[in-house]
Amino acid sequence: MDVQKFRDLQLRQLTNDIGVYALCDLDGIPIYVGQSTDGIRSRVRRHLTSARSDVIANRQIDVWEVAFVWAWPVQKKELISSIESWLFNEFDNQSRLMNGSTLNSPSEKPEIPEKLTLSVLSEEEITRRKEPRLRFPRQVQQLAILLDYILETSDKAHLRRSLMAHFERLERYYQGFI
Repeated sequence: MDVQKFRDLQLRQLTNDIGVYALCDLDGIPIYVGQSTDGIRSRVRRHLTSARSDVIANRQIDVWEVAFVWAWPVQKKELISSIESWLFNEFDNQSRLMNGSTLNSPSEKPEIPEKLTLSVLSEEEITRRKEPRLRFPRQVQQLAILLDYILETSDKAHLRRSLMAHFERLERYYQGFI
């Protein structure tokens, strides 16, 4: 099945409740944590189609690398920010995230709803994309695109932070390549 068709079919299964979500790479490692007050499915779909998504427009994330979406739906809008901040800090401590800003950890751990997990790529496609001969050059290209964007368009701290995250990923992929 075509990658885009598979992704579209899978996204239909994602909750459209409000809440927090994480975009995860081919290894299931979160690369971005966000929130949605207008529906998680709608927001994630905009990221994956580059429609009205700053992290995509700013070249911070390569959609090709996104294989999984994790979602934490909530019923009350006022819970979203503390959950997002908590999850951001949890995941960022494990592997630097590519968010547009760094979020402060809340003083107390909020009650985290049950995580919903959705694969937006087939297992076969994930396996194919994880091939070092595909993944390493793709990461080199993404790093170059982001660097060019920083040098030519917008040199901001959050973009440099994303550049560092890409560099760290590039090092990991290089080890798999050699």
